[in-house]
Amino acid sequence: MVRTSATVLEVRDLVVEFSTERGIVRAVDGVSFSLMAGETLGLVGESGCGKTITCLALLGLVPSPAGRVVSGEILIDGRNIVGLNDRELRRIRGRDVAMIFQEPMTALNPVFSVRSQLVDVLKHQAGMSSRQAFVRALELLDMVGIPAPRQRITDYPHQLSGGMRQRVMIAMALACNPRVLVADEPTTALDVTTQAQVIEQIAKLQKELDMSVILVTHDLGVVAQMCENVMVMYCGEVVESGTAREMFASPAHPYTAGLLGSIPQIRKTRLQRLPVIPGLVPDLLNLPQGCYFNQRCAARLQRCESVRPGLERSHNSERQVACFNPQAGK
Repeated sequence: MVRTSATVLEVRDLVVEFSTERGIVRAVDGVSFSLMAGETLGLVGESGCGKTITCLALLGLVPSPAGRVVSGEILIDGRNIVGLNDRELRRIRGRDVAMIFQEPMTALNPVFSVRSQLVDVLKHQAGMSSRQAFVRALELLDMVGIPAPRQRITDYPHQLSGGMRQRVMIAMALACNPRVLVADEPTTALDVTTQAQVIEQIAKLQKELDMSVILVTHDLGVVAQMCENVMVMYCGEVVESGTAREMFASPAHPYTAGLLGSIPQIRKTRLQRLPVIPGLVPDLLNLPQGCYFNQRCAARLQRCESVRPGLERSHNSERQVACFNPQAGK
């Protein structure tokens, strides 16, 4: 695959808030990153850390009116899409940025066949006739590895296995040849064999279509396999970002180290317990002073309890870390 150095997507200081009965929740707090043509970026962190909301903002799909993008920019080829109306955003969805949602059974409409849903996307987004859309739908199903696409295209979602439904979701996301594919937990609720097949299919299609991919996942093994760069989020913030190779070799933020340390592996003794990160993720409406991770951190300093660290670039590295006591190299 020939890669260029062009920046396809750039996010600058993105802030997303939600209005709740208990108050305003800041779900995404000052997130910034860029995505190059052909790059795969892994987005990791515990549930509720802001990964999915960040991705929904890229397509203008933050649930409204409860949620809204408060500030920041989302630049696609230099054009800021924050503040565009629904009609303008519909032109971007599917063509510039497309998304594979994490639960295909709820993302697919249960009362319409695969044919109806795929053809509808192609007619409205690509401007195809019904005949052209049907032919292209068959090509897409074949591309994502669905056997006997002429028979399967008439099925309804409940007639397909979890892996098949996820492949249909991938086909719908690829319908308009997007430049950026957002895969939000694409292997959730799938068995291990099917997970491997889905991830392999995404990687194969990325190479064939020269797409950039944002992979949201809890599976750090998949991140190591697929991603050049990784962004770690905690309580709506980015706490560490850098190359996957560097981060896996020597994590700098204690939270990143905790995530990597909790990966199951073959150990010398069967009685050795799997390391865990102590405590719980704090309530976003009652965040601690200073570093949001300080109450769970064994490496915290006194300063961490009162001052919130900013994201700083490491010396002689492209890595960024928000920590007063980074662990890399120790």
